[in-house]
Amino acid sequence: MTQTSTLARGGAGTSAPTRRGRTRGSGLSPKIVPYVLLLPGLLVIAVLLLYPMYQMVEMSFHKVGLRQIKAINPAPADFVGLDNYNSVLGSPLFWSSLRNTVVFAAVTVALTLVLGTLVGLLLNRLGRKMSTFVVVGIMAAWATPPTAQAVVWKWLFDSDSGVVNWLLNLLPDGLSRLLFGRSDWTGQPWFNDTYTLYFVLIVAVVWASFPFIAVSVLAGLKSIPSELYEAAKMDGSGAVTTFRRITFPLLKPVFSVLVVLSIIWDFKVFTQLYLLAGGTTNRDAFNLSLWSYAEAFGGSAPKLGLGAAIAVVLTVILLLITLVYVRQIVKTEDDIR
Repeated sequence: MTQTSTLARGGAGTSAPTRRGRTRGSGLSPKIVPYVLLLPGLLVIAVLLLYPMYQMVEMSFHKVGLRQIKAINPAPADFVGLDNYNSVLGSPLFWSSLRNTVVFAAVTVALTLVLGTLVGLLLNRLGRKMSTFVVVGIMAAWATPPTAQAVVWKWLFDSDSGVVNWLLNLLPDGLSRLLFGRSDWTGQPWFNDTYTLYFVLIVAVVWASFPFIAVSVLAGLKSIPSELYEAAKMDGSGAVTTFRRITFPLLKPVFSVLVVLSIIWDFKVFTQLYLLAGGTTNRDAFNLSLWSYAEAFGGSAPKLGLGAAIAVVLTVILLLITLVYVRQIVKTEDDIR
């Protein structure tokens, strides 16, 4: 009996290091387990993102047209080096498209964040049932496909039968002249002029984007201890001061992520602009995404290599903006620590 107990204790003592050194039932070292768990996701990213991106970059250095993408006996693509990039950077359309892209993204990101934050603060003050009802309602807008969004807003701003022109005509003539400089809105062509087209586009994108910001801000607000707000209220702090001193600093990581995501989404807006503009006829309204599509697939002689070069330039601009912003976030957090 003594020998058996000793062996049992010895066996337990011998096997303990093995259990600590390897994951139970897998035979893997704990240092390797995180990489094994990440491997399926990395494979999916490589197949769905990295490989197409590699193909796009490679295509941007070649002259690719209809002959090169035929299903039967395609012709080999001619290597043109940096000619596509020289054509992109030397084209007047590049600077107008870049301007439209940057200005639209800056205005849309700012409006989306402000409106989404205000709605998130409102939701945090509502009761549970009313907050749930409002969240479901606004998330329906966020879940609407971009094609459906564009169709709805194009009907609302239609020059002949649009609701917007009808509502503007209901305003008193004096008030309409004071606000807009005109009183008759019958037949107003919102989509013929670049400025009014982008006004409608900004309204459509902000309408569809702010619910995500609002729900994200609401989730962040739920994590802030209520004692902080009670103490601020006892000290006589107003709503603006409380937001500036308590809410914004504690939600800064949330806002940082939302800004990066909004910049990426708004820089790449394509579907709504394509449908609102009626295709690729208005070249003054191009952003980089629509210009890339127009070169790659528009006209009788598509230039897929040139379209790929524009897409690569857009991707590089987005990466640079994101890297600069993320670096600034990390630097700020390091200074706080």
